[in-house]
This record gives sequence, C-alpha cells and structure tokens, in this order.
Amino acid sequence: MIAPPSIISTTAEVALVILGIAFLLASWRVVAGPTLPDRILALDTLSGTAIGFIAVLAVKTGFSLYIDIAISLGLVGFLATIAFARFVMSRDIVAERHSEKVASASKKPKVVAKRSGKNDRKGKK
Repeated sequence: MIAPPSIISTTAEVALVILGIAFLLASWRVVAGPTLPDRILALDTLSGTAIGFIAVLAVKTGFSLYIDIAISLGLVGFLATIAFARFVMSRDIVAERHSEKVASASKKPKVVAKRSGKNDRKGKK
C-alpha cells in the first residue's frame, strides 16, 4: 500500500506541472492577446494560477500561512480585475463620444433656402 504522504507529494508535483503549463499559456495570452479585454482576462487567469501555486505549496509543505496569502492574493486579484473592467468601459465610452463628435463634424450642414414673401405668393391671389 502507498503511504499517504507520498500520494500527497506526487499529487502536488503533478498539480504544480499543470499549473506551470497554465501559467505559461496565460502569460502568452497577456503578451500576444489581440485585444485589451483578452489581456485583462489573462491577467486574471495568472492571478488564479498563482493562487493555485500557493495553495499547492501550502498543502505540500504543511505551512498554513500560505493559505492566508492565497486568500489575500485572491482579493487583490478580484479588485484588480474590477478596476481593469471599469477602465475598459470608461475607455469605450470616451471612444464612443469621440467618434460621435468626429461623425457630426464631418457631416456637411444642410443648406436651407430662405423664403421671401414675394416668391411664396407668386401666382396665388
């Protein structure tokens, strides 16, 4: 029979490898992300992956202070994601207003013919 500490150690090693692959893929998405929201989502994924690393190390080493650090990192990561989302939304609103101004400035004003009293009554008695 396999001893429980060896099962925990082996499982922790496998989890660290999987988290390492996830970290590399998320890092690639931060660098090569086509849009800003993709990059923000990748940063959130990196935060979650770091929390996973810390949690696995806490289980592997038995040092429970790492769990508190992981919880703190989770709160900071959540607040950072909210802040980035608000930034993207405000950026979209500013871009929308700018495009409306540009569109209205590029339109030619309509020329309205002025009517004079003489031409309006011509032919009418």
